[in-house]
Amino acid sequence: MSGIFNSSIGRKFAMALSAFFLMIFILQHFAINILSVFSPDTFNEVSHFMGTFWVIQYLLQPVLIFGVIFHFVMGFILEIKNNSARAVGYAKTSGASNSSWMSRNMIWSGGFILVFLIIHFIDFWIPEINIKYVQGDMSGLLDPNAADSGYRYYEELVHKFVPIWRVALYCLGFVFLSLHLLHGFNSSFQSVGANNKYTKGLKGFGKIYSIAVPLGFIFIALFHHFNH
Repeated sequence: MSGIFNSSIGRKFAMALSAFFLMIFILQHFAINILSVFSPDTFNEVSHFMGTFWVIQYLLQPVLIFGVIFHFVMGFILEIKNNSARAVGYAKTSGASNSSWMSRNMIWSGGFILVFLIIHFIDFWIPEINIKYVQGDMSGLLDPNAADSGYRYYEELVHKFVPIWRVALYCLGFVFLSLHLLHGFNSSFQSVGANNKYTKGLKGFGKIYSIAVPLGFIFIALFHHFNH
């Protein structure tokens, strides 16, 4: 591990791997959440499975949390190292002339996404953990009309998107996610040495992914706000 942190190439490579992992998770997360628009029952069933299957809960979930923490910590480390390296370089040339706005502001978009992610955890993940592991209710899909109906995924999702301030915050968070991905997607492939005949296609796919997925999340938030 120390070798990764001591090597610039190693740090970028590790950062890229964590980015790939999180991009796959974001796509999977979107695929589940979009079900809430078309089929609340299917959304509940899939969410119940994801929230109770032991492999996901006890193996993949800790890996995901580690991946999120690692990505943000590594991002701040790279920013500090890059700023140190630019100290001399900026005396000779302008950073703005050699890099895009998004690449120069990844730390800010990443910082806002981190704040947004903490709020998202407070809204959804922490209440679920409390109900399942503190209160001990793993049912998830009990009769919604029952007094002890427990944690109902669809109802909770819709309830969170009633206040307009939260919808606005989520939409802004996904705008920053899109900006972050527009640079981060291609940067990650460059960091692992993916420079071949497929590079142009990957860049095209990266732009589609970076815009379409965050827009999809914005659509979900707005849909539930205006249809609750």
